[in-house]
Amino acid sequence: MPAPDELTSSPGAAPLRRAHSLASAFLASLGERPVSRVPSAEEMAAALDEPLPEDGSDPAVVVDEWFRRAEPGITASPGPRFFGFVTGGVTPAALAGDWLASAIDQNAGLWAGSPAAAQTELVVLRWLKELFRLPSEWSGALTSGATMANLIGLAAARQWAGRQLGFDAAADGLAGQPPITVVASAQIHLSAVKCLGTLGLGRRQVHLVSAPRGSVDVAAMAELLRRIDGPAIIVGNAGEVNSGHFDDLAGLADLRDAHPAGAWLHVDGAFGLFASVAPRLAHLTQGIERADSLAADAHKWLNVPYDSGFAFVRDGALLRQVFAVGAAYVAGGTGWDPCMHVPEMSRRFRGLAAWCALKAFGRAGYRAVVERCVDNAAAFARWVEATPGLALMNPAPLNIVCFRLIRDGLDEAATDRLNRDAVDAIQRDGRVFVTGTVWHGRAAIRAAFDNWQTTSADVALLQAAVRAVATTAG
Repeated sequence: MPAPDELTSSPGAAPLRRAHSLASAFLASLGERPVSRVPSAEEMAAALDEPLPEDGSDPAVVVDEWFRRAEPGITASPGPRFFGFVTGGVTPAALAGDWLASAIDQNAGLWAGSPAAAQTELVVLRWLKELFRLPSEWSGALTSGATMANLIGLAAARQWAGRQLGFDAAADGLAGQPPITVVASAQIHLSAVKCLGTLGLGRRQVHLVSAPRGSVDVAAMAELLRRIDGPAIIVGNAGEVNSGHFDDLAGLADLRDAHPAGAWLHVDGAFGLFASVAPRLAHLTQGIERADSLAADAHKWLNVPYDSGFAFVRDGALLRQVFAVGAAYVAGGTGWDPCMHVPEMSRRFRGLAAWCALKAFGRAGYRAVVERCVDNAAAFARWVEATPGLALMNPAPLNIVCFRLIRDGLDEAATDRLNRDAVDAIQRDGRVFVTGTVWHGRAAIRAAFDNWQTTSADVALLQAAVRAVATTAG
């Protein structure tokens, strides 16, 4: 092991020191800096676009120059006042693990490429199953996020359905084969729809069932399934993205079990899976342990760096049928080869950040984070309901609050414009960050609570920013 003075004098030390200095200053500023400066595309192009340099530059200067030029477009998304989308921050342990993963630069594809990475991932997967009280026999892998996790789960579902219909979907393809039917809530997340298109199942071929308050109508889905003769893939939501509602997962599992030709239950639990960590919220995920496949994000409520997610499949043999390949130049090893369970061959060592995060927080730490976030969301939702000029669009059972500005005398079109303008004004104000959405055809505003650092003081700032816009907008 090199001595400390040797490390600081190594050829790569200067850019690493500069990157560390910039990162440390950025993290220290998260409590006060504007959450976003909302630059235009033209402003960012002017700041960063240039011809490819003919000659090189000093690496430390390069790092410093990029940060200086790009800073107007860097959002404070890891901080406690970013309520947009559904975005976590990054815990100190996870960040340290991620930095170390970059430095040791392991390829987490094959056991032979990095036994340490492969074994760490196996441990993380076991810890996640223990954290969420999922069946220990499930197989899985870490992914780049819930989109790739949905792809993996639905690829396994496609393989199962093809087998029911008498063909091997991964080997034979779908051309000329019987169609595979997919049924889902009308609130299916766009990432799952994207995956269905990627897998050849068809974005437009999904049979959608109404979900009036965000949860799928189980009776309507039962009626739909009765009209389907062959095997079906059911896609359920654990946490609908606009206001955090859950499908009746146990009810969907019952429909799966009762379908005469067989069915597969895939659950998109991108953030909702984390409700199972807190005893007072675990009822929301009842039945999720009966799923055939499950997708979730880690860069949301696990609060690890982008990009990170995970997928679990009840039948690991199906994953290997879909993704396992062989060639003389792919030398495995004595242990588990992650790339035989996911689309990628070469993979970033995401497991280290997750291992460090889980080790540092433990079950109790994540229970506290989830409960605090849900309490913050509930407090904000109560404030919305009690504040004139605001309306809660849907009850908030978990960590997302969907609301809307209202004004006497404004018709629906004008109210929609008011809310779109309000989102822009809140973002430009810089104290907090929210995003817009459309709920039941009406423009609305979303605030999501996922960050491990967010406190009641940050919620008060959110209230102040919304109150200011509600008073002055329009």
